Amino acid sequence: MTGYRGASPEESGVGVQVSATGDATAAAGGLAITGYLHQVSAEQLVIVHQQGVRPSAAWPHQVGVIPPKAQSYQHRAEMDRLRAALGDADTAVPQVPSGLVLSGMGGVGKTQLAADYARTAWAGGGLDVLVWITASSRSAVVTGYAQAGIELCQASSDAPEQAARTFLAWISPKAEAKPCRWLIVLDDVDDPDDLKGLWPPASPLGQTLITTRRRDAALAGDGRRFVEVGLFTEAEAVAYLTSSLAAEGRSEPLHHLVALTNDLDRLPLALAQAAAYLSDSGESVAGYRELFADRTTRLVDTAPDRLPDDQNFPLAASWSLSIDRADTLRPAGLARPMLYLCALLDANGIPEAVLTSEPALTHLANRKGLDRNGNTAKSTRREALGALRALHRLHLGNHAPHTPHLAVRVHQLVQRAARETLSPEQRDSYARTAASALMAAWPEVDQDPTLTQALQANFAALYAVAEEALWCPVAHPVLFHAGTSLGTSGQLTEALAYWRRMVDAAVHHLGPHHPDALLPRHRLAHWQGVTGNLATAVNALETLLPIQRRVLGVDAPETLLTRYELARWRGASGDVSGTIQAYEELLDDSVRALGAEHRDAVTVRQDLAFWRAKGGEFSRAVTDLQDILRHYRKASGIDHVRSLKIRHNIAFFTGEDGDAAAAVVLFEELLRDYTALFGPHHSRTLGDAAAPLALWRGRAGDPARAVADLEQLIADMRRVLDPADPAIPYAGQWLASSQGAAGYAVAAVATLERSLSDPRRGFGPDHPQTLTSRRDLAHWRGVAGDPFAAVSELEILLHDMRRVLGPGHPETSKTLECLLRWRREAEVI
Repeated sequence: MTGYRGASPEESGVGVQVSATGDATAAAGGLAITGYLHQVSAEQLVIVHQQGVRPSAAWPHQVGVIPPKAQSYQHRAEMDRLRAALGDADTAVPQVPSGLVLSGMGGVGKTQLAADYARTAWAGGGLDVLVWITASSRSAVVTGYAQAGIELCQASSDAPEQAARTFLAWISPKAEAKPCRWLIVLDDVDDPDDLKGLWPPASPLGQTLITTRRRDAALAGDGRRFVEVGLFTEAEAVAYLTSSLAAEGRSEPLHHLVALTNDLDRLPLALAQAAAYLSDSGESVAGYRELFADRTTRLVDTAPDRLPDDQNFPLAASWSLSIDRADTLRPAGLARPMLYLCALLDANGIPEAVLTSEPALTHLANRKGLDRNGNTAKSTRREALGALRALHRLHLGNHAPHTPHLAVRVHQLVQRAARETLSPEQRDSYARTAASALMAAWPEVDQDPTLTQALQANFAALYAVAEEALWCPVAHPVLFHAGTSLGTSGQLTEALAYWRRMVDAAVHHLGPHHPDALLPRHRLAHWQGVTGNLATAVNALETLLPIQRRVLGVDAPETLLTRYELARWRGASGDVSGTIQAYEELLDDSVRALGAEHRDAVTVRQDLAFWRAKGGEFSRAVTDLQDILRHYRKASGIDHVRSLKIRHNIAFFTGEDGDAAAAVVLFEELLRDYTALFGPHHSRTLGDAAAPLALWRGRAGDPARAVADLEQLIADMRRVLDPADPAIPYAGQWLASSQGAAGYAVAAVATLERSLSDPRRGFGPDHPQTLTSRRDLAHWRGVAGDPFAAVSELEILLHDMRRVLGPGHPETSKTLECLLRWRREAEVI
């Protein structure tokens, strides 16, 4: 059909008008001409012209104005998808007779894509009639159709609704009609209801193209197909900026252009306004990025004084109508407050559980006001989901229930625009609500890595935009839970960095001696101890303790907790007897201040048993731990994380007490429970269950299996754990022990050398684990046939152990015994 021009009513010598009922009939006698042409007599033609009816427009004919091509317009992948769905624009042969819906968020360039398609189809001669209507309201659609009816069907301008229906009837396919190839573009449809009774008919020769921010099911009825219009690709975005600047005779470094496209998240509208700002102001891309990143700068201040490409709204206001419309959808009035919550969280994915939590529902209920009985209305999870679907339908966000941990995504510029409509007081209130919602959705034990990662990312996003609100007037609990989650999920390096930032932030917002400013100092010391920096941890806690006693009181739980940590890390540094004494004193004070059944008092009992075992009292430690375990089983259930840790210590000390076979059985049970609770690749599963199980299998008589299991475990640990995780060097030490027991002394030496020289190793040179690994290395060198090297290394090590652990420490005594043995071996040689 390329190049065909169908005969118009004028070309056929026929004049028509629209009757009062809206039917297109020949004025001379009711001759129907809707959608096709009839031959009429000369007498009829005279009567028609005598009535003064304007002749119908000749084909090809365009109604409405296609928007001009945007400056620096880029060909996009979406255009290829559009043409594939609608057919070649040059021939206008429709692949989707019922129409195509270009759906996407405001600012992605839907209108430009539709205009490019329409312009190409018109220029290629593939159309007889093109109608472009800005369809933002029902009246606008009726007016556009009516104009087409007036120009093409001689409809009366006095009855727009009738003229519109006349036009729709005229384009309906008729077997006896002359073919008319048409394209109707309904640009920026705001409400599917606006098109009730006004949808163009399905036709093998006609195409309907709709652009809209909506994605309601009603738009996809009658076989219409959706095409989602997304953001620019990075290449498209960079090409757009490059050509826009080149038109001004400017160029910028590529890495600055790439960075700006990322800042603007490749949104075409944002890029167009940024390019116009750069042109008008002469600002560099680097300077514009600084302006855009400044949180005191509002989006309106990053827009040019005059908008490019006939745009109607600056970026900051481009979604306001969509928000207004979403707020009218059921449940009415909840889309906007839901968007404000989303605007403070991670643009890349918010867990559904956060936005349907009790704090979120309370927040939505407060926006509903009072019910008919004068009570605060309640909101339900169903209403929260309805609010998310309202945002989804208006392309203000994406709601994907099939990925619940990343269910809601909102473009970062929509988030910023929404935040900027809030007063400082409103923003702070929303921020604390979002923080409480995160807390409500955050499990006490991080079992699901995907959920944990999503929650941590959402906290980071919230903190980035609402730091002060989370600290003042008091610190929100999510600040402390987020840092604990980093450590317990195995991200030890990140946990240390986090607590260092929190120490500084707490002092900045609250002052150095505020109670909420003291806790970050304690948590930082804790993770320093966990990662092996024992001296720093002890020093920090020794400095903190007198401040807590003065500010909080000697019996405050926080003060007692610092004493607990201080005793723990002094013990890890080598002072076992001093640690036992400190725990005994702490237990008395904890029972007096908190009660014998208090969780913290029971924890002190648990650690006291641990350190008694470290002092060689294995049987007493096992008995005490079994008694504590019975308490936890009654209070928390067998799968509680503390119960698992107690069972780990019972199993390990059972083996140390001489019953390796029983230790194997206990660790096999533990591995099943750890795997069920944390998953097979969690740090606790690998370090607290799988690795010690392999160790005790070797000590129970199967060292070859222990070697194979530990080699695989260490490979898994290096793949999935933080390099500073203490489970890795412990597993390496146990592997070397098993290799040596299996007769592979040279392999044991190589294993320990790799472990001790690993730059990612979390333990420092004076950590007790490092010192014992050095002793094992020297021992296996001797077994491998080099007693002289063993003696040399042990002499240096003994000096270090006496300095770090003290001359009377059990590990120091073991090192002296090892040195004496290899001296004797060297003398024999």
